Amino acid sequence: MGLSNLNPLRSRDAKRPKLPMHKQLNPTSSSSPTKERYSDVDGSSDDYSSGDSSDDFSRSRPDPRRSRHASSSASSNSGLMAQRLSPTSQRRSPRRHLYRLPNKVIRVLCIALITTIVVFIFGLVRASQMENRRIAEGKVEKKPPPPPPWENFKFLTRYYGGLKTLVPVEENVPQYPRFEDEAPYNASAPSAQEEGDKSGKRDTAEGSSAAPKAIPPSKSFLDHPGSVVPNSRQGFQECLLDEQKSIRIPPIQYYDGRPSGFPDNVVGSYELLSLPEDICFDRFGRYGPYGYGYSVKTGGLGVGEHGDRVGADEVWKSTKQVDWSSNIDWAEAQRRCFKANEGRYKPVAAHKNPLQGFYIQEQDGKLELKTRADVQSSEMTATTKPAGEKENGSATPEVPKPKGDVPRSALVIRAWDEIDWNAEKILNLRALVAELSLASGGRYDVHLLVQVRNDGKNPVWADDEAYQKRINDTIPAEFRGMVTLWSETQMLAIYQGVRDLWTKGPELPVHGSYRGLQMAMQYFAYKHPEYEHFWQWEMDIRYTGHYYDLLSKLEAWAKEQPRKGLWERNARFYMPYVHGTWDDFKQMARVQTEHGIVGADNIWDNAIKKGSNKDKQESPNQVKTKGEKSVWGPERPKDEKDWFEHDRDPVPPTSYERDKYAWGVGEEADLITLNPIFNPEGTTWELADDITGYNETGNIGKPPRRAQIITASRMSRRLLLTMHRETAFKKHHAFPEMWPATVALHHGYKAVFAPHPLFVDREWPTEYMAHILNGGRNGASGGSRTSVFGNREHNMRGLTWFYNAGFSANLYKRWLGLKINNDGGEQFELKPDNSADDQTVSTMRGGEGRMCLPPMLLHPVKDVVLPVEQEAEEAKVTIPESDPSA
Repeated sequence: MGLSNLNPLRSRDAKRPKLPMHKQLNPTSSSSPTKERYSDVDGSSDDYSSGDSSDDFSRSRPDPRRSRHASSSASSNSGLMAQRLSPTSQRRSPRRHLYRLPNKVIRVLCIALITTIVVFIFGLVRASQMENRRIAEGKVEKKPPPPPPWENFKFLTRYYGGLKTLVPVEENVPQYPRFEDEAPYNASAPSAQEEGDKSGKRDTAEGSSAAPKAIPPSKSFLDHPGSVVPNSRQGFQECLLDEQKSIRIPPIQYYDGRPSGFPDNVVGSYELLSLPEDICFDRFGRYGPYGYGYSVKTGGLGVGEHGDRVGADEVWKSTKQVDWSSNIDWAEAQRRCFKANEGRYKPVAAHKNPLQGFYIQEQDGKLELKTRADVQSSEMTATTKPAGEKENGSATPEVPKPKGDVPRSALVIRAWDEIDWNAEKILNLRALVAELSLASGGRYDVHLLVQVRNDGKNPVWADDEAYQKRINDTIPAEFRGMVTLWSETQMLAIYQGVRDLWTKGPELPVHGSYRGLQMAMQYFAYKHPEYEHFWQWEMDIRYTGHYYDLLSKLEAWAKEQPRKGLWERNARFYMPYVHGTWDDFKQMARVQTEHGIVGADNIWDNAIKKGSNKDKQESPNQVKTKGEKSVWGPERPKDEKDWFEHDRDPVPPTSYERDKYAWGVGEEADLITLNPIFNPEGTTWELADDITGYNETGNIGKPPRRAQIITASRMSRRLLLTMHRETAFKKHHAFPEMWPATVALHHGYKAVFAPHPLFVDREWPTEYMAHILNGGRNGASGGSRTSVFGNREHNMRGLTWFYNAGFSANLYKRWLGLKINNDGGEQFELKPDNSADDQTVSTMRGGEGRMCLPPMLLHPVKDVVLPVEQEAEEAKVTIPESDPSA
């Protein structure tokens, strides 16, 4: 009988038995082998072992590898009685089928999950709505952005050195900038001058402050070798302050050298503009001639009688102090100065229509306006018209007099009728008039262009008495004759029809003092044809040197600049420590313009080009950046209908390539700016599109435009009249910081950025600063989103010249002896603090005397409050009388 007949479980095996089957192993048996079967062969389900204990329920699967070593024979009875395997001999197999949840449970879980997601999304939407509502209501404080990198740079301290540490500029070891191969500046080590090292080399032993020493005597700036202030030997009559020619204003005083360790300028150049960099001015030498440093009783302003005064009286050593309490009239002083030197200047034709405002010509109590018959001609013969008429109507003939050929300029200071005229503003305005008009022999006239902010309350245009009353009520007596009033409603009447884009909202209209400031200058130029050029100045600008020396040298340098590559140079900050000489800078600007550079604004474009070159099997070296076309002649709007009176615009005499940097040399600049003239297109500057009146439909877009931050600039009469007529007749206009440069670009006028010296308050790496300032398109300051003008303007807050710079005001106030941010002041100047380590501004030792600054332009300088000593002397304590009935 076969094994199958002897095994009673055979038929059950074929039907996948539910009970586990165990094979009995008998290695000693010699019977014929039995046919083995395993649970993993027939695909049966998991096996469970039988038994009474809980351990017997453990699941196991036979290992097929073990059957190879098992006995090949088995007893015929082994299949009848399955021998129970010991637990140690069993091998557990993993479960082949996972437990499946019931469908009902799965449905419940899915519903719960979907409900949770919906509730979560609804909560996020609700939270976002509530957050927006709180922000709109101002109930949520915005988290401040992370500080920019420049705020982590170390402050420079040697700006605040005193007169007791003066050293010649060629021996000075500047605290900044430092070259890469130089050791850091050691503020506590003795200086090289102390050690007698005159070689000029910088090493670790070079320190900040020389040993305090006696202050040398100051000198008159008129005697400085580099001064260009004219004198009587140069053919002009000296101008004094009063009609009796008895009041002579003392010249400003300077000191040779600089305080030891004084930093160098990081932007711009003294040498390039021929400005004096080997001298410095203290507050008494700068403002002492104008009433600073002596009391009201003696004719001064009663300010500056504190702090270090050693050597202060040198200002009045040769010329006595001016009694400013007498009846000083700056308008009359300017008229007398012009008449005394009238023969030096280009003639203008007399005009008998009296106009409101300050005019340099006045005869017999009547204003006599002079005009030029042809504003475009550069020369003309003298012509005369009747200065008055006889009772019978016949004119009195006059004989023409020979005239000179020197053009005259007006410096127009913008102000408003509600300004606070404190002592410091008066000092600065006196300096401007004395150093520009009187010191130049009438070459300049200084005007005040004052806005009437509420001409509804003050009807100055309806009544001449109201006009003069508003001046008398708001302007100090000595400056009243220099005032010309204007208002927004006046500009609205003159320049009707200009479309307002409301760039800054309804509170700042296009005819207002913020967005329409140039309108007032345009109309002022139209009413004053006696001037060839107009400097637009601001009340918060200060210069620590001589004003005539500054402006005349800026004008002379701009006059000699060639037109080739001029717009491209204008668009860049010049940093001598990075760019080298001016010739190196010129070449760099030309190469960057013609060939382009890889920058943050086009790096991905360049990568795309390289990828396309691989497809064309071209070398990556053949990939070139995109250059720009240099400006050569007028860059007009695309629509010819926007062209206006362009027949007399300058035309290049040759092509750009053939010009040898000759065109423009010797030509007066129509526009001189004190900041780069950048391309606002593509930048983040919020006023880049504030230009109106042009056709922008279809693919035309905005017209080509340029801009400069800070409106302080010199504009020619030709430029201002073009702006005036375009606004009046074509309704063209742009933001004041963009309108002059844009008109100059459209008409091909000569525009020049004068790179005057700028200082910085911290230890910027110079290469990094150059990358930030000239971070626009192809190495310029504008033209792309990476421009410093716009969202990156915060990088210029530490400079001495920018519209929102903070360093300029702090430096100026400390120079005046004031205590700022708990630093500086009288005790700092007089007594050293030996416990301080000189590592930062707040830990300077002091005791070096008052500060001394080289000539530098500072902007903005606001809210300078000088302590008035005279008021403190006159103040008396009033003791109330006792009341007997109390």
